[in-house]
Amino acid sequence: MRVFKAHLCALVMLWSALALADDGERQLSISVGDWPPFFVASEPGQGTVARLVRDIFAAEGYEVTFHFLPWKRAYREAANGKHDATAIWMYTADRQKDFLYSEPVMNERFVLFYRKDTPIEWNRMQDLANLKLGGSIGYSYGPEFDNAIANDILNVEWVASTELNFRRLLFGRIDAFPEEINVGYYILRRETDPQETGRITHHPEPILENQSFLLFPANEPETQTLREVFNRRLQVFRKNGRYDTYFETKPQASLNKVSK
Repeated sequence: MRVFKAHLCALVMLWSALALADDGERQLSISVGDWPPFFVASEPGQGTVARLVRDIFAAEGYEVTFHFLPWKRAYREAANGKHDATAIWMYTADRQKDFLYSEPVMNERFVLFYRKDTPIEWNRMQDLANLKLGGSIGYSYGPEFDNAIANDILNVEWVASTELNFRRLLFGRIDAFPEEINVGYYILRRETDPQETGRITHHPEPILENQSFLLFPANEPETQTLREVFNRRLQVFRKNGRYDTYFETKPQASLNKVSK
């Protein structure tokens, strides 16, 4: 009889715990790289896209914690199942072996930043062959740019961050470097004084225009459910206009938003 009561008590406790878990928010871990203004570890809300992703999942009963890591580590840890997702990434075919893609979260436009006193002109990758370019470790700037590097058309010096690329650009150590336009101007204005900021501009021809996605680990049991939940609520946010409110104010020209 005592054994039966003990088992019954244990079952009641288990049912109570499950009920509490069902009533509360499920915890999600998402690995990200620091990429202001979209993901910013040091700011309230942690960036515009961080707020968007957090609110989408919150509307479905999930609580998100963002883990800010170097980009390569953010990718690797999520691919190995340490996180429920990683954000945000452009599409490349090789990533499909590790992840399932969400619906597009936003559009990105990468341009070349350069000094106003040393203007550049280009229409094709070969036009950049004689320039000393910068790049950020862990970034891809699209298939065309990546292939030009692989074929020794472009001379790229890689450093750890966009901030370092701007410093190298101001000191004349590189001629130009690519960055997403909103990210570039946000970091430039945050990290330099107005006089230095005024020395930098960008070329209107984009290096890359692409969509970016939330990636879910391919081999995790909850992945399909989480992707469906995220995609469904993202569509709701777009249809009711809430999506647009996250991108209304930008440090440079308005963010190009994905339209369905």
